[in-house]
Amino acid sequence: MHTSSLLTALLKIPPTEYYSVLAQWSSGKGLLCVRGGERPHVRFRDATFSLRSADMETKDEDIVVVSEVQLIFTRKEKDIGCVIGDISADNSLAKFASLSLALALPTAEVIPSALEERQSCANTATTRSCWGQYSASTNSYTTVPQTGVTREYWLVVQNTTLSADGVSRPTLNFNGTIPGPQITADWGDDVIVHVTNKLTNNGTSIHWHGIRQLNNAQYDGVPGITQCPIAPGDTLTYKFHADNYGSSWYHSHFILQYGDGLFGPLVINGPATANYDVDLGMLFLNDWNHVPVQSLWDKAKTGAPPTLLTGLMNGTNTYNGAGKKFQTTFTPGLKYRIRVVNTAVDGHFQFSIDGHSFQVIAMDFVPIVPYNATSILVSIAQRYDIIVTANAAVGNYWIRAGWQTTCSGNTNAANITGILRYTGSSSTADPTTISTITASTSCLDEPLTNLVPFVPINPVASSIMKTTLTTAGGQWLFNGSSLLLNWTDPTLLTVLNSGNIWPTDYNVIPVESTTANKGWAVLAISGPTGPNHPIHLHGHDFWTLSQGTGAYTATTALNLVNPPRRDVMTLPSGGHLVIAFQIDNPGSWLMHCHIAWHASEGLALQFVESESKILPTIGTADVSTFQDTCAAWNAWTPTEPFPQDDSGI
Repeated sequence: MHTSSLLTALLKIPPTEYYSVLAQWSSGKGLLCVRGGERPHVRFRDATFSLRSADMETKDEDIVVVSEVQLIFTRKEKDIGCVIGDISADNSLAKFASLSLALALPTAEVIPSALEERQSCANTATTRSCWGQYSASTNSYTTVPQTGVTREYWLVVQNTTLSADGVSRPTLNFNGTIPGPQITADWGDDVIVHVTNKLTNNGTSIHWHGIRQLNNAQYDGVPGITQCPIAPGDTLTYKFHADNYGSSWYHSHFILQYGDGLFGPLVINGPATANYDVDLGMLFLNDWNHVPVQSLWDKAKTGAPPTLLTGLMNGTNTYNGAGKKFQTTFTPGLKYRIRVVNTAVDGHFQFSIDGHSFQVIAMDFVPIVPYNATSILVSIAQRYDIIVTANAAVGNYWIRAGWQTTCSGNTNAANITGILRYTGSSSTADPTTISTITASTSCLDEPLTNLVPFVPINPVASSIMKTTLTTAGGQWLFNGSSLLLNWTDPTLLTVLNSGNIWPTDYNVIPVESTTANKGWAVLAISGPTGPNHPIHLHGHDFWTLSQGTGAYTATTALNLVNPPRRDVMTLPSGGHLVIAFQIDNPGSWLMHCHIAWHASEGLALQFVESESKILPTIGTADVSTFQDTCAAWNAWTPTEPFPQDDSGI
């Protein structure tokens, strides 16, 4: 066929979920693919291959023109059409842009092409969206790798005197460090963590924050709901599958233990929505005190929230000239991924690095469309993955965990800092840089318009449950009830005993998938004036349909087009938060405020989801583990020196 004809064949791909089309033509030959809806995802076999793309003139079609590369398409509802054609210099991209699936194609010579299994691609500095046979465009709620790899870890919970900021004090920690050892896995791995409680006088439990725990509620780590506490001297082996990927943390969910140091990093490696050279890992921001948090709780439960003393960055800081600052090093020209997490008891941070802007690529465990920022607002338990380019002048710069003093008090709010040093800087002195960031006073999240999930999913809001948050007598109440759990009688124990009746103050909301709700639970929370509340849901990411001032009403506008989804979002003071989650994970899932004082004061409820389907998800060995943990706890509790004096979480 003459080259001016442009086309030599049309390949219509049948409606199957995944396709790999390999184009290996001679120089100047390529593959044109046109489809409605989202732009096809493209993976390169080699980073040197180039991609040229342009929007179609019509509103509902995209084109991608490639030469000698591999394309992998994730198909949802639209058919994909691929045209093999000559893309030599005299045939401009504009000519291709005029094509559509409706073209009548002449019978012509067909260039051989193969429809084959999806091919793997490497995750490198220039191909971070790749992840083997998967990518950042893969819907991780419906498609999860099964690597067959098991990652195994051992954690010891213990009392140790440490000096995180130069001042020695009793702490609780994992394996003698704050933060604890990093738990690392790849997306699709199985994770086993043996947790031994060597505390002197307390039980414990470990929550794997943000891990979906699909059909695995018994290992979510909440005492009084998914397990009995781990008694001193006992070991509980947690098991879970890495269904989602990104940055998070693990922490005690027993009373206020994480505020005394009982937390650590949890990283599930996977694809990313922007490229970077170096992963610097987790960066912990937390408040800190020189007395145990329990002593502050004794004041908090009878009066106003205590003022915190200082803070740490990755477990270290200075105080009155002692201690040391967290430091990290940049090489000019490289791009660095930093996984920022707020692990405070009661603190809201505005994170920034003097002299630098960055890309934000993920919130909690959800990849997002990258956006640029000079600072980010990080509420308690939230995570943001950022990419910082080392493009400033060689020197030293302050890393700032800006404490938002309008949210809560901190005596040394201005001192929660770290140091960024460039390779080649001749000075080892503290930076002299000055922040140009305008301090926020909102105590809220990043603007919702910035938080666009990379994989778009639209929720359904057929029916809406309503709850009102109030306070009375030093307690927080949902619809008039404050959470109060019994550690010896966890919610799942009732399920194991084939029951479905729980005490009123367990704050149970049953949810079942029905024709009416179309498999979605939607909850509208209206709150009083006072502090904002970072709301965390276990077992699910949730979609934020509305967040704003004033109580929720029937006229409140809801965003049902790819709204932000994550596992922590803020309920504004005197405002409302409307969230939705899919009813697809049988279990009992806690939802609570992550301000530690508020959680201890009962600001929580639990969803018992698909109650009749929970027991079949728990294997015989897991039932035995559950029962053994409760038996050990029940044997120890008669000698417990510190009886329960909070909600239990």
